[in-house]
Amino acid sequence: MARYLVLENGSIYQGQGFGAEKELLTEVVFSTGMTGYQETMTDPSYYGQSMVFTYPLIGNYGINLDDNEADDPAVDAIIVKELARRPSNFRSVMSLADYAEQNGVVGIQGVDTRKLAKEIREQGSMKAVLVDDLNQQRIDELFAQDYEDILRTRRAEQQQAVAQLDKKDAQLHVALIDFGMKNSILKALERRGIAVTLFDADTDFETVAASNPDGVLLSNGPGNPTEYAFAYPLIRKLQDAYPLLGICLGHQLFALANGATTYKMKFGYRGFNHAVWDIDQQAKHFTSQNHGYAVAADSLINTDLEITHEEINARSVEGVRLKNKRAFSVQFHPDACPGPHDSEYIFDNFITMMKEGVGNA
Repeated sequence: MARYLVLENGSIYQGQGFGAEKELLTEVVFSTGMTGYQETMTDPSYYGQSMVFTYPLIGNYGINLDDNEADDPAVDAIIVKELARRPSNFRSVMSLADYAEQNGVVGIQGVDTRKLAKEIREQGSMKAVLVDDLNQQRIDELFAQDYEDILRTRRAEQQQAVAQLDKKDAQLHVALIDFGMKNSILKALERRGIAVTLFDADTDFETVAASNPDGVLLSNGPGNPTEYAFAYPLIRKLQDAYPLLGICLGHQLFALANGATTYKMKFGYRGFNHAVWDIDQQAKHFTSQNHGYAVAADSLINTDLEITHEEINARSVEGVRLKNKRAFSVQFHPDACPGPHDSEYIFDNFITMMKEGVGNA
């Protein structure tokens, strides 16, 4: 069955359809990762987006039961050059095509994904529609929809419930504010023996404080960080009371709450080969990233924030800390799922900060 991706600039890409049979309005982004398609598809940061995988063969090791970053897929669609027909891996329980069909993800194969990624790089991430034929009236109807409203609805539908995750021998307890959390962040804390309590993004300070945490983590999540302005007062109260770490969207919200500004990137960083310079360590690390917004470096001048990490090529802000507070954040993913493990030390730094602050918050 033919399926079409129609970009808002008029470009049309034709391929063969698989997965769910539905038409929709979306935002098209790309990932340069050679593996990790399952983690990418289920990462809540991708709500309302369609993922172009630049690696030419996708689906070769199938889908397993352990590597999801959330219970349900977040992407609207996946766009690939070639879909593996016979996945092979001892953990695989189904093919990528079957997973897409069962979970409502639209798929297109047979697309020149590198050409498409190059167009996005040159012209920026853009809206697009996925259709089964080139009926102009239907295409116009889809483009006329309010994309931001669609995205807000998706986020509300997917919001995870508050939960408590304990370890009897845990010496530290983290309150995790969930803006669209990846499971791998939770697993990274659990591996370090940390007890975790999840809180919805719209929780209040008193509710968090009642759990008596040793530290607070602001999670990743989807969309424009300025849409979460309701959380700024909470973040300011939390950073005054506890050691605090922000990751990805949590990094952007931490910066915004402290007077910085953010901007929409031309095409964003999505993949796990992004080189970052750690200013304190005077060392470079390869990192996993998935974001379309960034903190504006020039907006930090009149704030109490200072830059701790920079992207090596573009010199964009990859980490900040708050002067005279036990609070910092990074744009990349130290949980590294998928991706290199270079930056796992971020969690260890957070744990050290909590241990130093136990009893002093």
